[in-house]
Amino acid sequence: MAFNLKGRNFLTLKDFTPKEIQYLLDLADELKRQKYAGIRGRNLEGKNVALIFEKPSTRTRCAFTVAAVDEGAHPEYLGKGDIQLGKKESVADTAKVLGRMFDGIEFRGFKHETVEALAEYSGVPVWNGLTDEFHPTQILADFLTIREHKGYLKGIKFAYVGDGRNNMANSLMIGAAKMGMDMRIVSPKELFPEAGLVEEAKKIAAENNAKITITDSVEEGVKGVDVIYTDVWVSMGEEDQFEERIKLLKPYQVNMDMLKLADEEALFLHCLPAFHDLETQVGREIYEKYGLKEMEVTEEVFSSKHSVVFDEAENRMHTIKAVMVATLGK
Repeated sequence: MAFNLKGRNFLTLKDFTPKEIQYLLDLADELKRQKYAGIRGRNLEGKNVALIFEKPSTRTRCAFTVAAVDEGAHPEYLGKGDIQLGKKESVADTAKVLGRMFDGIEFRGFKHETVEALAEYSGVPVWNGLTDEFHPTQILADFLTIREHKGYLKGIKFAYVGDGRNNMANSLMIGAAKMGMDMRIVSPKELFPEAGLVEEAKKIAAENNAKITITDSVEEGVKGVDVIYTDVWVSMGEEDQFEERIKLLKPYQVNMDMLKLADEEALFLHCLPAFHDLETQVGREIYEKYGLKEMEVTEEVFSSKHSVVFDEAENRMHTIKAVMVATLGK
């Protein structure tokens, strides 16, 4: 079943019904099939899209760029030093200017209020590539990956382990509630998600036969799950909190002992980048300062048969393409 999402913004999954999310996943699946078959889409032919990045990115930038070009659009990258957003010019004024020049706008940055203002004042579809509160395009990629490997979403037992109050935990909780999943946020009490958002997620869950559990017990949260998901312990902009986070989250590291609590065919997902070895500059700095070779996930798990992180990374492009085609395409 097709849905008319033309002109819609994509800021958070709270704004979309379960059937609309299902439609976006189905569309992503079809666009992925076409790309693998060598069929070149023209759904965005003649369109120009602005890609605003306050925060650096690998997957989000590349996914939006390739997705746009695949469908015939021209993407224009605008880094934080390229435009006057919020510096010499208000977000509202910038939005009004960009909306007259571009057909769609992606924003990846800090304040969620910024992407909301772009949506309010630009007059064109605006897509959230990540804010401090939500990361909805990542959730679509996660769900497409789970569906590809498990065949379904409704009823999936899903444990997010780690920092329970970051944008990934927030977005996964809302998405899982929409799609009828058994979602567990497993984190220290100090990092539980914001109470108001939990209540909102539980109301959504009640409408979709989903379940939301918030616990600091790894055994309670992970036992028998189909999916274990984690994220970095320190988000961008919080680098001064490494020592505190390591102390809080070390018991929540995803390792093989934790994986043994899950279903034997459980998947491991991570939105990336992941600190699982010493192959990065930051990883080596962490090791030198704190003596940790691995942080949120061990190399053994990251490279195991359970890990589908690179399928998940690729699916960022297919699901982002679906969002742009659905909201801006012909």
